[in-house]
Amino acid sequence: MAATKSSFLDKVLGRIGRLDTEGLQNVVQRLARERSFLETLFNTIEDGVLVTDEAGRVIYFNQAVTRLIGLQLNTEDLQITDILPEVDWTKISRADRVGGAHVTRHEFEIHYPRPRFLRLYAAPLDGEAIGSSGVALILHDATEARQKTFEAIESERIQALTLLAASVAHEIGNPLNALHIHLQLMEREVKKLKSAPVNSKLLARARTKHSALETDTAEVGKKLEQYLDVAKGEIHRLDYIVTQFLGAIRPAPLQLKMASLNDVAEKTLELLRPEIENRGVTVKTKLARHLTATPVDATQLQQVLVNLVKNATQAMTTGGTLTLQTGENSDSVWVSVADTGGGIPQEQINRIFEPFYTTKKKGSGLGLMIVQRIVRAHNGRIELESHVRRGTTFRIWLPLHERKPRLLENKN
Repeated sequence: MAATKSSFLDKVLGRIGRLDTEGLQNVVQRLARERSFLETLFNTIEDGVLVTDEAGRVIYFNQAVTRLIGLQLNTEDLQITDILPEVDWTKISRADRVGGAHVTRHEFEIHYPRPRFLRLYAAPLDGEAIGSSGVALILHDATEARQKTFEAIESERIQALTLLAASVAHEIGNPLNALHIHLQLMEREVKKLKSAPVNSKLLARARTKHSALETDTAEVGKKLEQYLDVAKGEIHRLDYIVTQFLGAIRPAPLQLKMASLNDVAEKTLELLRPEIENRGVTVKTKLARHLTATPVDATQLQQVLVNLVKNATQAMTTGGTLTLQTGENSDSVWVSVADTGGGIPQEQINRIFEPFYTTKKKGSGLGLMIVQRIVRAHNGRIELESHVRRGTTFRIWLPLHERKPRLLENKN
């Protein structure tokens, strides 16, 4: 089609001086039809198309650009660097001047009108000709493709962790059990030591020989009890990490039943209320009055909310407000957990779902990984909004109806 247009224009330009009024009108009408065709074509495709002159001034863009970067249709006299500051215009314009088969590729993130990951392709309008004539830029929304790549990487990581767990968890569990049993035996012996009477002859002999007895049996017993308590606490912590680890990589199958998120939220608060009140945290509930029931595994979903509520209360050192809210739209229901803690720095947000990554001193780094796994098993999604020194909000979206596999029709 490009060759046809070029041939048509060449013919017109070659005899434009000999055209009468009617002939010129026919040429203009044909050019207008072709322009309308190209406008329709460019506004139909999903990729953004921008055209700039040699100075970087935007002279054309299609409707997809307005959706991708929020550029208004009536915008005029804008530089490409104003609307896309991430673009290396110096490099692109240099390629335009030099000529040749140059296509510049660039990837970057934008946060307006909503967070997206874009791929940019830029090429000179005059192809391989030397000299500047302007640049065509193509913007491709690669957000979904990038997310799928991350999910594939995460899936491979989970599989590797599963293999690791299968070979290591059993070996860790046996020594932990043995240690726990022997610590109990030591605890019994310490109690005997504390209750045993002191031999007065040995005590007198020791005082005579050393002038003073440096240690007392009761004091030694007390210290040993403290050491044993610390050791038992660490064993319990290791056992908890192993249990969490196995729960994260060996998920139980969902037992879906129609239930309301309000009921799950209320049961979670009832379970954790003593811990929340002990921290001096104020609880606010904003549960939707008429929330549609949805197919969920209430037990596993409660585990999701327990993890999120515990994280929220631990994020608030003194006092603070915990807000639990539910709602729905035409095809989904949601529940959110918000705190007024210190928030999550931007550089940490992309890592919080990674296994063993934690910002807490005694955290296992598996809680949010379990949350993500359970939500995905429900075909749901997680939204996270966090502001440093203002707090964090997690919102869980779940579909109202269970997705069924699509079957091909039997034509026999």
